[in-house]
Parts: sequence; C-alpha cells; structure tokens
Amino acid sequence: MSFDTNPRQEVKQFFDDFVEAFKAFDGPLIARRYAAPYVALSGEGVLQSFATQARIGEYFQNVVDHYRQMGCRSCRYTHLEVISLGRNSALATLDWELLHEDGSIIHAWRESYNLAGTGKGLCIFASTDHVG
Repeated sequence: MSFDTNPRQEVKQFFDDFVEAFKAFDGPLIARRYAAPYVALSGEGVLQSFATQARIGEYFQNVVDHYRQMGCRSCRYTHLEVISLGRNSALATLDWELLHEDGSIIHAWRESYNLAGTGKGLCIFASTDHVG
C-alpha cells in the first residue's frame, strides 16, 4: 500500500472502518487494525508494548469491556489531521468520543497514530494519547 492517491481519504476510510469494528466490542476484531509489535503511550505517560496479535486483542478486549461498563455503546472521531510521512506511512491525529446509546458523550480525548501501509492495507504500529 502506498499513498499515491489521497492519504487523507485513505486514513479517513481506515478510521471509518475502525468505528464500525468498535461497535462489535470485540477486542480481536479491533486488533486486526494494529501491527505486532504495537506500542501505546497513555495520557499518563505509561508506555506499553504488545508483541503479538493475541496480546493486542486481549488488551483491546479489556479496553472495550471497560468502555461498555461505563455505558458506552459506540464511538466517533472528529478533527482528523493527516501528515504523510512518505509513500508508505502517515501520522494521524484525531479526537475520540465515547457515546451513550442516546449519543451523549461519556468521555473524549485526543490521540495520534503512526500508520504503515502493508499488503493488507493500513495498520497502526504506535499510538500516543495526548495529555490535557
């Protein structure tokens, strides 16, 4: 995969598909959008590394289980910014909102993702939650 056409559109489609996958609250399904190894930096400065797809799936299952307990039923993103980092990678930054069934916001944050183009499409290999 390369960004020969429109990197912003390709990244937007990637996150539109991510939102659809999130609706299943299925950690392994969400994990398919991530490369192994995957590195995540939380807003509190905690760095985590996940070496396998199975471990990434377990991590996201715990995350979506927690979100569901909070009353979350879906999510959406806004303010997508995309910076091309060459033909096969990009940096995407966006705001996430976790939503109740009625569409009200439970929680919101800003996050950046390092994406790589692969034979299977885009995948995330690192993410950073923004502080504040």
